[in-house]
Amino acid sequence: MTKPIYLTGFMGSGKTTFGRLLAKHLNREFIDLDHFIEQQEGVSISQIFSDLGEDEFRKLEHKVLLSTVDKTNAVIATGGGTPCYFNNMDFMNNHGTTIYLKVNVEDLVNRLLPAKNHRPLIADKEESELREFISRKLSERAPYYNKAKIIADTSTRSPSDTLRIVTRALELH
Repeated sequence: MTKPIYLTGFMGSGKTTFGRLLAKHLNREFIDLDHFIEQQEGVSISQIFSDLGEDEFRKLEHKVLLSTVDKTNAVIATGGGTPCYFNNMDFMNNHGTTIYLKVNVEDLVNRLLPAKNHRPLIADKEESELREFISRKLSERAPYYNKAKIIADTSTRSPSDTLRIVTRALELH
């Protein structure tokens, strides 16, 4: 039976961009969990954070994640923090194939700095604060991210190289 593929990794790791590429390559549906939440709630993730706070967002995110169990022919890009709450990583590992898109701190800073205003957790951070935040959060989240069935270091790889490596790894699972 086909199972969902869950993409995990820090914000800016390429989950959405790579997820679309992987879904097209595998002829699967692509679901961005954040966009899925926005569609269901009728407001942006930033607005949910602002109105309800991170704790309530994480509860909502968990509920929506559980609803993806029947999306067996999908590639699902999760939020950067999704694996770290409510045993979400164990759920994803038990019901699908998890892939951690690993990116080093400097590459994440370079990717996130220009787009930080669209990301509620980093919108108010200057470059040095952003670097410290990413470094600290990556350390906190590493135990969850590293539970993934497939770990793909994408720091120096093009999306097409990553696709080749991940496709090969998926064939072995």
